Amino acid sequence: MSKLNVSRRRFLTTTAAASALALPASAKAAGANERLNIGLIGTGGRCRHLMQALAKVPNTRMMALCDVYEPHLQQAQKLAAPNAATYRDYHELLRNKDVHAVLIASPDHWHVPMTIDAMAAGKDVYVEKPLTHKMEEGRRILDAQAKHRKIVQIGTQQRSMPHIIRARELVAAGRLGTVHKVHLTWNRNSDRVRRGPQNVDPKRLDWKRFLGNAPEQPFDDYRFRNWRWFWDFGNGILTDLMVHWIDVAHWILNLQTPVRAVSMGGFNTAMGVWQTPDTIQTLLTYRKNERDDPNREIQVYFEGTFCNAYRGAMITFMGSEATLYIDRGRFELIPEPRFKQKPEEMILGTGTRGRDFYERPDGELLHLQNWVDAIRNNRQPSAPIEAGVTAAAAAHLGNEAYRQNRVAVGKG
Repeated sequence: MSKLNVSRRRFLTTTAAASALALPASAKAAGANERLNIGLIGTGGRCRHLMQALAKVPNTRMMALCDVYEPHLQQAQKLAAPNAATYRDYHELLRNKDVHAVLIASPDHWHVPMTIDAMAAGKDVYVEKPLTHKMEEGRRILDAQAKHRKIVQIGTQQRSMPHIIRARELVAAGRLGTVHKVHLTWNRNSDRVRRGPQNVDPKRLDWKRFLGNAPEQPFDDYRFRNWRWFWDFGNGILTDLMVHWIDVAHWILNLQTPVRAVSMGGFNTAMGVWQTPDTIQTLLTYRKNERDDPNREIQVYFEGTFCNAYRGAMITFMGSEATLYIDRGRFELIPEPRFKQKPEEMILGTGTRGRDFYERPDGELLHLQNWVDAIRNNRQPSAPIEAGVTAAAAAHLGNEAYRQNRVAVGKG
């Protein structure tokens, strides 16, 4: 049984406390027209991608960098402020009083420890998804948020995309009728699973610091480069990809954690290479609390693979009166034939439906701007800690069902 119990009362109480955040002294100096100094922890490929967007956010400066691998620091220095300070130990970066806020893009098993330490050091935080690496970390970080009251944005950028905001309004207005089922996909066709030289110089890597709270193990260049697919550092497709769309489902339908999960997974291309499956199907059941039907359940079905890209990355809400399709560049509302209402769509990203990324909208830029605005205006960001906890909890429950080959029972 899941160890995390995010009750509705607990969720609302914590959210209310977070909405009354006291702006930290470090951030008070960064008014609307003053520079916000940002430190970056974990400057691998994902971080450097975010740095390109962050460079476009006005009145911010990337002035401190931390990574356990020297080449990552050198590459990030090209994107940061001239003479940006560099560190191997993130605690030293957090002790830098000139740093107002930090962006964390480390491997998953470091997200919660680093975020808690950053809040304790008086920093506001942007942390990549998934927020938690283990189910029990959810309680720890909720308690830390209640104690330190910092502004924390989770990197599920869909919440800042204008077409998804509009799609949420349509659902709230009742345009779909009653939603009974939600279908999520994240399908890729990738050769990333191949083993081979990873071009990692172990002499320039602090492997022990990389491991952190993970079990001690010998240096492995493939695991260092592909940590997402090994249980000690990540949790595979469900936490890496499904959390994006499950967070959208939670947000749009006002859901929290599932009550049951069933998963089937396997290997088509990564047998003997990855620990986590390269192909997985997960069915999550949520109980929708409504006065007229308190026992009504919603089924949320996810499919993901790395051997075929059909349908790509999308979410579909299936309602009694209409269906709503959303990807990162569009939404389309398709009425059911027997209901007389007009279809509606908003298409921002052109090209193939279901692409992982579109140039328009630039989700990373919008989400980072939302975080900076939240810091400057002392308000909740679009993807707060509570959302990160519940999205990750759904993925953890799905993985629990897969790894134990049984129906996993949650406390949603």
